[in-house]
Parts: sequence; structure tokens; C-alpha cells
Amino acid sequence: MLIRNRFEVAQPVEKVWRFFDDVPRVAVCLPGAELTEDLGDERYRGGVAVRMGPVSLRFKGTAEIVERDEAAHRIVVSAEGAEEKGRGTAGMTLTATLVRSGTGTRVDVDQDLQISGAAAQYGRGMISDVSSVLMRDFAVNLQDGIDRVERGEELVAGAAPARGFRIGVQAALMALRRVFRRFFLPYQSNPA
Repeated sequence: MLIRNRFEVAQPVEKVWRFFDDVPRVAVCLPGAELTEDLGDERYRGGVAVRMGPVSLRFKGTAEIVERDEAAHRIVVSAEGAEEKGRGTAGMTLTATLVRSGTGTRVDVDQDLQISGAAAQYGRGMISDVSSVLMRDFAVNLQDGIDRVERGEELVAGAAPARGFRIGVQAALMALRRVFRRFFLPYQSNPA
């Protein structure tokens, strides 16, 4: 499934791109992500944990930067892993492109995601909504991370899972808005 997200960072493209060069710093900003080992050649071992209500999923695996285009400010990461309790697998190709937006940066993120097992039962809509909530949190953390690095502060890795009630509620609200728009807003045709 292809999931697209977009967010803004109030920093120039060059500064955000330099931050993206430091994979451990970027991982600190991703809710629920943890890098455990640098395997060399832009390959990393780590995990991602997500908890929504009573369901907790923790994937362990590897990620590799397969493309880094300095001129286009685009980075492509391939990741794959298995759920720790054997409840499924996940694979993803993530493409992030940084684009100048006023004095800041717009980050376009495309995730080509393949999930099997327990996580797959939630369906495309819920997975897409949870991904959107996590991307919003990542954007806030990224902005804060860049600001902290500029002040000379150290970013501390936290492996706490992206969790709970807030993510579930926000994702549910997004789903309800989609249903409301589909059934109650007037039909809008696309002009040719």
C-alpha cells in the first residue's frame, strides 16, 4: 500500500538535509523507532514499536539507505523486519523529498508498505491514519531536534513505543472525517 504524507519544517532546505545525513539523529525523532547497530555502508539494525490501545506491535529488522540524491534533496530508505512475537512481517520503501517552501522546507514522504500478520488486519485506512499521526509527531520532533542541535544540545534516543490512546483517537477522528466527507458533503466533480 502506498501512503503519502507531507509536512513543513521551519528551517531552510540545506539545514534539514544536513540533519537527514545523520541517521541516528533522525531515528531519535521517529516515534517508537530505535537504532541498535550501525552495520556500515548505510545499513542499520533497529526496531519500531507502536501501541494502540490493547495492541502492541514491535518490529525488529534492518534499514538501508539505497539512494541519496544531494541535488534533488531526496533520500530513499528500504526497511524490513519481523514482529518480535512472530505475529507478522513488514517491509517498506520510504522516499523523502525536501522542497523549499517560503523560508522553510516541505518534506514529502511516500511509504510503499507491505504488512502481513496482526498489523495487516487493521486495514489500509487505519494504517494510513496512524502513519499520518506519526508523521505529524515526527515533524514536531524533527523541528525540535534541529533547534536543539543548533543550541549544542545532545539528542537522546528514547525507545518508548509510539503509543496509545492519543494516536488511536486521532486516527479514529481522521476516519470519521473521511466518512463524513464521503456521505454528507456535496459531490465535487474534477474539472478537466
